[in-house]
Amino acid sequence: MNNELIAADSYVLFEIAGTTYAVRSNDVQQLEMIEHITPVPNASEAVEGVVFSRGQVIPAINLRTRFGFPKIEHDVRSRLVVVRVEGRSIGLIVDAAREFKRIPAEAINPPSETLSGTTGKYLEAIATIGDRLVLLLNLAEVIKTAEEIETGVEN
Repeated sequence: MNNELIAADSYVLFEIAGTTYAVRSNDVQQLEMIEHITPVPNASEAVEGVVFSRGQVIPAINLRTRFGFPKIEHDVRSRLVVVRVEGRSIGLIVDAAREFKRIPAEAINPPSETLSGTTGKYLEAIATIGDRLVLLLNLAEVIKTAEEIETGVEN
């Protein structure tokens, strides 16, 4: 498990299809309501398009679609989580996001080895908060996979 993940204990939590996910808060630039997304021709289904956010154009990836869940219409709870990783900004479309949480290192465990394939690549760790499981995302893999989708080189 990445030692950097253990040291960073502040997270932004969000929901996709009834499951709670998290990313390190220092990777998050901002949370926004979803307004206008400009479709991009010939983009993968997970790439909804691009958005104009704080003076920059960024790709908007629907994590619901990316993770294999059925696509739903955006509503007032839907959010665009703008993250910065590997020098790039990218928007992650999620069902809801409004919780910030400190997760103690002892609550974080590596994902089970049975989670292999594409799904396993997205997970950095799994945290237990009370009676809730929170899946901590590996943003580098999510973005790498998003790039593979855009170029058609997905494995």
